[in-house]
Amino acid sequence: MITNIKQYRNIRSLALKFCLFVFVLSNSACSDDFFDKNPLDAVSDATFWKSESDANLALAGCYNNGGAWNGEDFWTARGIIYLDFMAGFGSEKELIPDRFTDGTLDPTNGTVRAYWNNSYRKITACNNFLSHIDGIVMDENTKAIMKSEIRAIRAYQYFNLAFFFSDVPFTTKVLTIEEANSIPRTPKTEIMDFVEKELEESAVILPKTRPTTEDGRITSGAALAILGRVQMANKKWGPAAITYKKIIDSQAYALNASFKTMFNANNEINKEFILTTQYQEDVYGHVLPQYLYPEAYGGWHQFSPYNELVKQYQCKDGLSIDQSPLFDPANPYNNRDPRLDYTIMISDRTVFQGKTFVSRPGSGSPDAFTRYNWSGYCINKFMDPSFDGNLMNYGGNWSIIRYAEVLLSYLESKLEAGEAINQALLDETINKVRSRADVNMPAITTTNTTELRNKIRVEREVEFAFEGLHYYDILRWGVAAEKLNRQFTGMKLTNDPANYTAFKVDQDGYLIYQKRNFVKGTNELWPIPQAERNVNTKLTQNTGYPN
Repeated sequence: MITNIKQYRNIRSLALKFCLFVFVLSNSACSDDFFDKNPLDAVSDATFWKSESDANLALAGCYNNGGAWNGEDFWTARGIIYLDFMAGFGSEKELIPDRFTDGTLDPTNGTVRAYWNNSYRKITACNNFLSHIDGIVMDENTKAIMKSEIRAIRAYQYFNLAFFFSDVPFTTKVLTIEEANSIPRTPKTEIMDFVEKELEESAVILPKTRPTTEDGRITSGAALAILGRVQMANKKWGPAAITYKKIIDSQAYALNASFKTMFNANNEINKEFILTTQYQEDVYGHVLPQYLYPEAYGGWHQFSPYNELVKQYQCKDGLSIDQSPLFDPANPYNNRDPRLDYTIMISDRTVFQGKTFVSRPGSGSPDAFTRYNWSGYCINKFMDPSFDGNLMNYGGNWSIIRYAEVLLSYLESKLEAGEAINQALLDETINKVRSRADVNMPAITTTNTTELRNKIRVEREVEFAFEGLHYYDILRWGVAAEKLNRQFTGMKLTNDPANYTAFKVDQDGYLIYQKRNFVKGTNELWPIPQAERNVNTKLTQNTGYPN
């Protein structure tokens, strides 16, 4: 249900050491590929795999994603939030994720390599676990559950690699150096077939729920939720609908009553979270608040949302800002979907921990957008008002998949499969998400395919902003080039744009900010890291990147 296991607090330091010395491989030239065998000075497999306690320790090592500053992968807070900045929800202070879709991405990009390396580190850990676990004498049912959760973790990793890189090296065993440096790319279709099979089989064995002593370990619902993503990515709409219906029918999950407080550390264990990376202050914390908080609050103001995301939030009557009579261009943030204020910090409007966020020019604020390459907006989502500790030692969990995604994905899969949509289905899916007590947006009533498709897509944008889903969405929808080849804007600066000269603004008075230049036909995939190709000449390059 939740990854990175809090019930293993008493063995966490050992798990981290185990993962470091056994699973995390050397960065030397002969072992750049993370399929490598274990270093010679590491814990010996021959002496380690003896008991069920060893199996539990190795299991924790497979869940380990690294706390603190660890980032670029598909499990940790920074690695996942970066995906939404790649997808055009905003900019990052150092432009690190921006480079993926601004026309400059190339095979030497260090962040590309980090996603690759961290993925294969985890795959190697899982392969190593699965190659040794059968040699331990222990309860066979317990062993089967362990194997299934590790297979699910590995499947999630391979899915993301295949989705973002297409054909990638594939193995289910730990390779020798020679094998690792000569393994070719396996076709994406074969990997996706493997992933689906692994998740389907694992979901049957994994428990629907777990006792509190096992909080943090993957359930059947988590495996099915990953499977649903895989099937939607491959446009298997009918099977995806069936998969999501199984999760709904399990009754193991429910929407959290409050959107605003759902991501606070004191609410981190609730039935909406299906798959999360789990952290613990002072033991296994992370540093995302340091990135998120504005400078006036002690943070780095690392992220700047685009106004194009802000525009997607409807007015309180359920109509877009282009259609609603409630929209006032002079006061554009009033009368909007409450999730706008819960998600975006707006200058002279957002109050956090008793202090008003200010980013307008001339204010003297450390967050004035003129001080840095900022849009004037900041992220409010994930800002925890109850937290008063070290911003580099936060214990709040990070959501990877939550039940709202299941409901919206189920509706989308039914729609795209050509199945009949009625009001009852809308009320049990998208309208349930929109009707949280502190959101309370009007119900969707249209069953027109085109209209409903657009409403589902907008709902996913505003509901899951900065949770790492939008890049996945625009790639599988085939609209990445359309969304990312345009001028992006920032905060509202004037109601008289024709006579405003202080800064460049558009016709509506919003700061002209950044332009993305997504290369259609190339940037739909990430390049194979050049460092990997330097040691493995059998790795070909994706189309459009330097060969």
